[in-house]
Parts: sequence; structure tokens; C-alpha cells
Amino acid sequence: MKKFLITGLLCIALGITYLYRDDFVRVYNKYFVKTETIVTLSNKNNYYRNYDFNFVQNTDNFSPNNIQDLYNIYYTTINAGKDVFTFYCPTSSYKNCINDVKYLANDQVALSNINNFVHPYNGFKHIETTYDTSGRVTIKAFNTYSVKDIEKVSEKVKEIENKLYNKDLSVKEQIKIYHDYIIDNAKYDSNRSDKNVIKYKSDTAYGTLLEGYSLCGGYTDAMAIILTDMGLVNYKVSSDNHVWNAVLIDDVWYHLDLTWDDPVTQDGTNLIESDFFLISTNKLFEIEKSEHNFSKEVYSELVENDSST
Repeated sequence: MKKFLITGLLCIALGITYLYRDDFVRVYNKYFVKTETIVTLSNKNNYYRNYDFNFVQNTDNFSPNNIQDLYNIYYTTINAGKDVFTFYCPTSSYKNCINDVKYLANDQVALSNINNFVHPYNGFKHIETTYDTSGRVTIKAFNTYSVKDIEKVSEKVKEIENKLYNKDLSVKEQIKIYHDYIIDNAKYDSNRSDKNVIKYKSDTAYGTLLEGYSLCGGYTDAMAIILTDMGLVNYKVSSDNHVWNAVLIDDVWYHLDLTWDDPVTQDGTNLIESDFFLISTNKLFEIEKSEHNFSKEVYSELVENDSST
């Protein structure tokens, strides 16, 4: 009889523990686990961008208080080249933190936008976020470029820069030289875009610069790498199905779209155009708006500081 009573009490205790497991975990974490650990970021890699944008900013505060802080944490860690990074949601001051983490982790558009502000070498092809009831959040990024890809692309970029750099040219003239070189040495990968035949790494700078085939992502990454080497603040701009470059020159933002300046011709003739070379937002929308309908909230610099005004 005593054994049955003990067994029954144990079952009841286990049942209560299971039903209220989240509450028990929160109480345990609050009083026995130090969840608000001080987190710092060290060992930023060579491709870290030490400048901020309207949409995201670098931060040294890894104890978020709102969703913008979460955006900044994601940007800062990706921008620093971290494959894995862990931070903690405050258990008291930001009670909705984990819910906001869940929202951001599943918002592929927001993550893609954040990715556009980092150096292409630090960009990710996809990102995973894990979290638990203790408030521990871990970001794991799967990089677009392998170490070997970065070595090969960097060697090619340095070769191009050594060959084409001219100290007597203005910044815009020098960009035009690189713009024309990339277009002249790569063709749009129609087989991949139209038939899903994947033969080249055409969505990256590797395919554009080393294989001679490119999609819009490849043109944009190649140009972004060179613009960064020139010391110019820049980022990638994306719409629903297209991506191109934005660059800051003499405190004015310009659009730069190599994909649209490298048209596909019926007879295969290689053309280099410049309709989308360093143009204002107003000019961009005059020429073509449907494929370039970007978020003015995310890329607000392009609206606030239009080169045509």
C-alpha cells in the first residue's frame, strides 16, 4: 500500500512538473542561472565594415532591449564574420525578446536585407537561429563563399586592380573602368536563370570573375568587393527578384546596376551599356521601376540623399 502511495505521489509530481515545466524553468533561470551574461565581440575579420547605416548599426550591446537591438546584433555578428555567435535575451527588461527572435529568425526578407549591408565575403547563403527558455540565443551563419573561393576571387580582383587602376582618373571614371571590365569579361547566365541549369557559380563573384558567367548576384558581389577596395561606402540593394549596388561618392548615394548594363542579345553580341551607371533614385525610377522597386525604409539613404536633388 505504501509503495502504491509513493508511486502515485511521484506520478502527480511528475505530471505537475510537466504541465508547468516552462514556469519551473523560468524560476530556475531567474534565481539559479546567470542568463544575463556579459557578451562581447572580439576577433573581427578583415572584411568587417566599421560604418553604420540607417537600417542597421554596429553595436557592442549584446543585451537587447528592443527589436532594433536584435537587428543590430545580427548585423554586427555577421559583419564581423562570425560563423557562430551566442547572446542572451534579458529575462526581465525585455520580456518579448524571444518572441521577437522567433519572428526575425523566420523573416527571410529581413535577414536578406541585413545580409546586403555586409561585405560579400561575410555574407551567408542561409542562417539558423536556435533559442531556449533560458534566453540563450545562438546565431549560426553558413557562408556564401568558402575560404578557397575567397582566396581565388581576391587574387583575381587584385590582378584586375593592378591592371586597371589609374591614379589620374576620378573616382567615377575609375569605377567606370571596372564596370566595363566586369561586363566585358562575363556574360549573363541565361541557362541558370531560365532553365535552372547550374554549371557555374554565377550567383557569386567567383562565377563572374573566374568563370565568365554571372547572375545579378554575381555582378553585384564583384562590384561590391572592388568598391570596398576603393575605400567607398557601399551596399547591395534588392527588390523581390533583383539585386544591384549602391555607393556613396562625395556624400551622395548612387545606384549602379551591371546586370542591366550587360543586356542579353539575340545574336550573342557583347554590349556594354551605361544607362544604370551611377544614377539617382529618381533617374532609376524614370528608366525602370518594376525590377528595381526596393524598400525605401530599408535603403532609406537612397531616398534621403538622392543624387538628383
